[in-house]
Amino acid sequence: MSTIIDVRALSKRYGSFHAIDDVSFTVGDGEIFGILGPNGAGKTTTVECLQGLRHADGGELRVLGMDPQRQAAALRRRIGSQLQESALPDRIKVWEALDLFASLVPGGPPWSETLETWGLADKRNAVFGSLSGGQQQRLFIALALVNGPELVFLDEMTTGLDPMARRGTWELIRQIRAQGTTVVLVTHFMDEAEYLCDRIAVIDDRRVVALDTPDGLIDRHSAEALVTFSTDSADLEFLERIEEVRMVEVSGRRVSVTGQGALLAKVAAALVARGIEPLDLQVKRSTLEDVFLTITGGEE
Repeated sequence: MSTIIDVRALSKRYGSFHAIDDVSFTVGDGEIFGILGPNGAGKTTTVECLQGLRHADGGELRVLGMDPQRQAAALRRRIGSQLQESALPDRIKVWEALDLFASLVPGGPPWSETLETWGLADKRNAVFGSLSGGQQQRLFIALALVNGPELVFLDEMTTGLDPMARRGTWELIRQIRAQGTTVVLVTHFMDEAEYLCDRIAVIDDRRVVALDTPDGLIDRHSAEALVTFSTDSADLEFLERIEEVRMVEVSGRRVSVTGQGALLAKVAAALVARGIEPLDLQVKRSTLEDVFLTITGGEE
């Protein structure tokens, strides 16, 4: 997998204030790459530097092989962008906005296809000011994709969408990736990041403090897991001898086993070896949100 974004020791200052300081990561071709962090951590500043919307004060940047600071115009013809704060004139019609954006960067698919894909066909002639918050958000995403970009930046893309619309948007993002577009996703929704992202960079206090797959982050930063099951067996002392097990609690037929590492596999193997095969064996582990709060000290 080739690298299409390479960020090394990126920094951005406003006077004496460091918005980001020593941010480094890479994004591979075809990835959905997530950027998470508390408010004010530097997420939006980072992606704005990558798009050439802000000039970095230090570090090295390469996006699609180009320098965003020196080749911003050429870069923007190959990327799409849905910013955290976007606006259009209230009286512009949906089709007019798509037609305008498509004319600025020709060569993409017909904008009518984008209109249909993002569920805006019935709002074709509606003016922007009459759209609901969710419809406006879908239009901004459609505008980011109207030029058929190789790389798209989506900053808080599902803000304002209802749960069903959010899930539908997730599937469309996966389809976009399947068609060859790399996605950089900035989000506050942990379920969204866990479902969509191949890898995630957590930015806190202006720098990257964790970088891994969602499962990798959970495995690395989770303190413990909990395995539960039901059994009529009275002799469960063998579970306490498993290295990964810290505690075994029994309440009637219900058994709870707390521990670390490959807890589920080890407990399941030990049970089966003794002829105990519970149908309700399950594991509860930390979510990405739990891990995020651990990494960032509980800030939101």
